[in-house]
Amino acid sequence: QDAFVAFHVDKVLVSKYLKPLQIGELAPDQPSIEPTKNEMLVKDFRELRATVERMGLLKPNQLFFFLLLAHILLLDTAAWLILFYFGTSLLPFIFSLLLLTISQVQASWLQHDLGHLSVFRKTKWNHLLHKFVMCHLIGASAKWWTLLHSQHHAKPNCFHKDPDIDMHPFLFTLGKKFSVELGIKKKKYMPYNHQHKYFFITLPPLLFPTYFHCHTFYIAYTKKYWVDLAWMLTFYIRFFYTYGSLLETKTLNSLISLHRMLESSWFVWVSQMNHIPMDIDYDKNLDWVSTQLQATCNVEQSLFNDWFTGHLNFQIEHHLFPSMPRHNYWKVAPLVKSLCAKHGIEYQCKPLLTAFADIVQSLKTSGELWHDAYLHK
Repeated sequence: QDAFVAFHVDKVLVSKYLKPLQIGELAPDQPSIEPTKNEMLVKDFRELRATVERMGLLKPNQLFFFLLLAHILLLDTAAWLILFYFGTSLLPFIFSLLLLTISQVQASWLQHDLGHLSVFRKTKWNHLLHKFVMCHLIGASAKWWTLLHSQHHAKPNCFHKDPDIDMHPFLFTLGKKFSVELGIKKKKYMPYNHQHKYFFITLPPLLFPTYFHCHTFYIAYTKKYWVDLAWMLTFYIRFFYTYGSLLETKTLNSLISLHRMLESSWFVWVSQMNHIPMDIDYDKNLDWVSTQLQATCNVEQSLFNDWFTGHLNFQIEHHLFPSMPRHNYWKVAPLVKSLCAKHGIEYQCKPLLTAFADIVQSLKTSGELWHDAYLHK
C-alpha cells in the first residue's frame, strides 16, 4: 500500500518482518482496490512516485543538513556566550532568550527531518542523530515523537486516529461536522463560542511548557524508553549546569519557562496552519493521496518561509512523501500540482499570515456552529 511505501525506507529489512504475517494472497478475480478509493488517482500517484525516485528526489543533500545543525549549535552556543560576556542584565537576557528560542525551534524542525529518516540513507544514522537532537538538544523523547507523529501522518485530521486533534472536544471544538454534533448533544467542556479568543492564551504558549513536557516523560517511562530518558537527562544536566553557573534560580527558571513558551507559540502557529483550517472528520478509508490532500494545505515559498517553518510550508508534498528530504519539496511541487489538476483536487497554497489568520477563523466558525446547534431547540 502507498502508506507502507511512504513510511518505510529500507523495504528489504522490513520485508523480513512481514513474512510471518502473510496470511494468503488475493484470488485473481478479487479487486485490489477498495470501492472507497480512487483507482485512477492511486495509479497516477504510483507513477509519480516512480518518477520521484528516478529523479533522485528521495536522496538527501547531507551538506544542507550539516549546515542546519551547525547553525543550531552556533545559536545555542551564542545564547550562553551573550550572558557570559555581557552579564545577566535585562538586555543580554532578552537577546539570549531570543537566540535560545530560535535554536530550539530550528532543532525541532531538524529532529522532524531525522524522525522521518530523510537526513541519512541509513536508518540507524537517522535514529542516532535523532536522539542527539530531540533528546539532548531539546529534552524530549525521540521515540515518543515517532509514536505520535506516525499516527498523525497515517490518518491526518481523522478523529480518534490522529493524536494532533485530541484537543477536541476538551479544549476546542474542531471541524464543522464535529462542532454541530457536539452542540446537538448539548456537550460543553469549554465556552467554544469564544475559543478563537482563548486560543491565543492557551494552546500556543502553553502546549510545550505543560502538556508536551509531562507527556513525553510519561510515555518514555511507561513504555520503558530507558535510552531516551538517559539522553533527555543530559539536556537538563547541560542546561542547568551551563546557565545555572551564570543565573540566579529565579532568573534561570524564567529563562527556561519563557523560552519554552516562545518555542511553543512558534511551533503551534506553524504546525496548525496546515491542518486545523482543513477538513476534520472520521476516517473515510480513502486512498493515500485523497486522505493527505483533504487534511493539508501549503504556504507560499520564500527563503524566510522555508526557514521559519522548517519547510513545512510544503505540507502537501511532505505528507505525500514523508521521507523526502525537505530541500527537494519545491522540485516535486509542480508535479503534485499537475496530479491534483488532472483529478480535480484542490491544491491549496496561501500567504503565511493568511494561513495564521485561517486558524483563528476556522476556530471562530466551529465555535459559532457549536453555539447555534447548542441553543437550537
